[in-house]
Amino acid sequence: MKSTVEVEVNVPQATLAALFADPRLCKEWMDDLDRYEPISGAPGMPGSTYRLVPKTGRMVFVVTVQTRNLPNDVRLSLDASNVTVAVTATFSAVESTRSRLRSEEVFTFKGALNKLGGFFAQQVIRNAHRRHIHAFKRYAEQRG
Repeated sequence: MKSTVEVEVNVPQATLAALFADPRLCKEWMDDLDRYEPISGAPGMPGSTYRLVPKTGRMVFVVTVQTRNLPNDVRLSLDASNVTVAVTATFSAVESTRSRLRSEEVFTFKGALNKLGGFFAQQVIRNAHRRHIHAFKRYAEQRG
């Protein structure tokens, strides 16, 4: 399953990319996140890993930074017990003080039951993706 969200943000491209690429800031804009736990490597750098622990539920993600090509893109791999998510965030300038964020998430569900559950949860997943990206937009505009 694939979900894509695109928004324009009233901050320069470099600022937008730097804010998005810093995993230590996730808790400031993801309202359903309890904590960020570094595991290895320098936060947000290629090869580094960290854990995202939700406020409720048991779906804890271990995130690996695949690539960090700022100010253009960031690629992450999120792994949980029942799903893997490939995240690609691309950043482009619209004007000197305005940028576009395109976030693509590709979900690969593990096992037949999880695939079935993922099929029925597609709209919920897409809504959560949209909610997170719009929350990040608000956060970036307040910080930027």
